[in-house]
Amino acid sequence: MNDVERQKVGTCYKQHGQKAAIEMGHQLVSGKTKAERLQAWADFARAHPDGYLYCFRGGLRSKIVQQWLKDEMGIDYPRVVGGYKAMRHFLLDTIEQAVEQCEFILVGGMTGTGKTEVLAQLGNSLDLEGLANHRGSSFGKRATPQPSQIDFENALAIRLLKMRAAGIESFVIEDEARLVGRCSIPLPLFQGMQQFPLIWLEDSLQGRVERILKDYVIDLCAEFISEQGENGFAAFAERLQQSLVNINKRLGGERYQRLALLMDQALAEQARSGAVDLHRAWIETLLGEYYDPMYAYQRESKAERIEFAGDQPSVVEYLRNRKARSAP
Repeated sequence: MNDVERQKVGTCYKQHGQKAAIEMGHQLVSGKTKAERLQAWADFARAHPDGYLYCFRGGLRSKIVQQWLKDEMGIDYPRVVGGYKAMRHFLLDTIEQAVEQCEFILVGGMTGTGKTEVLAQLGNSLDLEGLANHRGSSFGKRATPQPSQIDFENALAIRLLKMRAAGIESFVIEDEARLVGRCSIPLPLFQGMQQFPLIWLEDSLQGRVERILKDYVIDLCAEFISEQGENGFAAFAERLQQSLVNINKRLGGERYQRLALLMDQALAEQARSGAVDLHRAWIETLLGEYYDPMYAYQRESKAERIEFAGDQPSVVEYLRNRKARSAP
């Protein structure tokens, strides 16, 4: 049913009871309308033989469609008993159970050390930023939108289910704030993250500047151009400038003005010649004067949980060996 039809049936149910509502539903979805929808459902079922039927609570709507498909199209298609609501409870329980039953290890480090790159080299990693389509920092917004909170949680739970089904019971995740952009890490997992052991990733300032230049300038600009064509660079420049505006108060007026000038000069040169060299100036200043002191404080506050620190190759090797040691 579409929203209008569903509302009519719901009103009928409240006023006249279930029998009258069922009769109205059959009247609304009959004749040509029923034939068209049955054909669409049948086409979907044949194209997705591993799919399931569901409605919000797993009640009459999905049950009737299931029966129609069987009786009139010869398709025996499974149905989610309890519907979407039951699925949501199951998926949220999946996250909570994983926190209780599995081992989690955090990867932390200064901005630009390549924590996501470490995760990509491990077979037991959960990329929360990838699932949230956001890089996690004030500058982390991508050219494409983030998923809804529900879709983020569902994707996380499904990833956990698949990995556990493959025998993985130890997971590596990045040390994140509660919010990854607008996506909130489910509370049981975030509470666990305040206690999980921590691996600290290190890199030189030069290495971090180059990585941020690639991720937040070169790659992000390419994303915008891919999405928006000739308007892409202007949208990229606006996004970068707005990201700096968003931390204006924390930077302070003088420092913000200095960084904004450096960024504007870099964007102007990039627009004119395509060169990105001038971006290094504001990136290095932002790291040294804003992000690094903040992360140094965080490292100090979490020092008791840090069980290893090193550069990217040594951290990857440590985590792989740690996984092998913890395997049954």
